[in-house]
Amino acid sequence: MAVHCPFCRHDDTKVVDSRVQEDGTVIRRRRHCPSCERRFGTLESATLNVVKRSGATEPFRRDKVMSGVRKACQGRPVTDDQLHLLAQEVEESIRATGQAEIDAHEVGMAVLPVLRELDTVAYLRFASVYRNFDSLDDFATEIEQLRREPRPQSPEQAGRPEHESVTA
Repeated sequence: MAVHCPFCRHDDTKVVDSRVQEDGTVIRRRRHCPSCERRFGTLESATLNVVKRSGATEPFRRDKVMSGVRKACQGRPVTDDQLHLLAQEVEESIRATGQAEIDAHEVGMAVLPVLRELDTVAYLRFASVYRNFDSLDDFATEIEQLRREPRPQSPEQAGRPEHESVTA
């Protein structure tokens, strides 16, 4: 794709320098126009759009992911920093698919594994909406699966021998 010079409208500009910014989602390029000899900058970004149930599309926004997850984390020991990190991980996993558009439901499904590692109660709350739990049996099945699959240990637990007990 040709980038026109903003000064003389020449259509054959040359890239002088490129730099990646903002977690790799934006590229800043310095360009040179061989016709008028002037330099200018461009910003290029890879857009990721979310397709809503209505069919409308909107740009992916981390703050919307955080807002939805924050509701599930209400009353739980989850910090804003952890929510920022969760939203970043979700965006990275979605971008890794290489798709330019993703269904809103798929965004919610991408949240689930990250939230599960962060807080299981918040995970169950969130999963009940995105997996459309209809009954207590749905919750019981999910809880049983959580119990069967081991969670990663905290750094304190990982270094402690099994026979050692902790007293308060």
